[in-house]
Amino acid sequence: MLPPIKPLPMKDRVSLVFIQYGQIDVLDGAFVVIDQTGVRTHIPVGSVACIMLEPGTRVSHAAIRLASLVGTLLVWVGESGVRLYASGQPGGARADRLLYQAKLALDDDLRLKVVRKMYEVRFGERAPARRSVEQLRGIEGARVRETYKLLARQYKVDWQTRNYDRQQWDVADIPNRCLSAATACLYGITEAAVLAAGYAPAVGFIHTGKPLSFVYDIADLFKFETVVPLAFKVAAKTPMQPEREVRLGCRDLFRSERLLERIIPTIEEVLSAGEIKPPEAPPESVPPAIPVPGGIGEAGVRSQG
Repeated sequence: MLPPIKPLPMKDRVSLVFIQYGQIDVLDGAFVVIDQTGVRTHIPVGSVACIMLEPGTRVSHAAIRLASLVGTLLVWVGESGVRLYASGQPGGARADRLLYQAKLALDDDLRLKVVRKMYEVRFGERAPARRSVEQLRGIEGARVRETYKLLARQYKVDWQTRNYDRQQWDVADIPNRCLSAATACLYGITEAAVLAAGYAPAVGFIHTGKPLSFVYDIADLFKFETVVPLAFKVAAKTPMQPEREVRLGCRDLFRSERLLERIIPTIEEVLSAGEIKPPEAPPESVPPAIPVPGGIGEAGVRSQG
């Protein structure tokens, strides 16, 4: 008899791993990648927050089941992580957290409170008084554009604007390629944290109408103190493989900044600005798939009933 699985809490995991051109399977109970020559590479799936699957990757049913069981998010992305095609939920979102999030998003007054708190967390100052969500979004956009310009000057990068054609990615300028790779990494681990906490990626407050609206909301709270300066720093070196350099930099940065440890408490902080209590989980609610004594795991782990 094998001991029961005890998934690591999100804050203690490696942030992300990229896999390209390989068959992912479970062999002898281990999560492995098999390349074209048959070489096996073991991946400690239970200690990774997010696995990015690039073109040329195939995944077995057993591998997806194991990733779901241990709460690791699988994300299918385009080459170099430029485009997100689909993601596999690491654990079904808890209904009580979803109801709480939806109530905050649907009430205009509560939503504005949350947006104002997000503004405060992001910029370190109170949001201007008597501004609507749309007005705050406009102010935020202007500040973001100025921040790009400031960082470009700081790192001596030739910067025009945040613009590129995904259909002609190879001819995109290096700064935009670096920024896209960096934000893809950040969105991946943020989505993993959002799902681990039991919330819905699509129910956003500033961003709306997209599958990852809430992910963008939360990632933006960290973006300009983490991955954006890193992207400009890498772009300044004009590397031959900018996306790879950015990924390696993000991996080290996420570890040094303990980013996974910070994301879920920040989610709770901004939502609490709505000043309503989350609903209690109903007594008949389905428990987590892997009960972890002492509250070590996150809410939202999928039941395997």
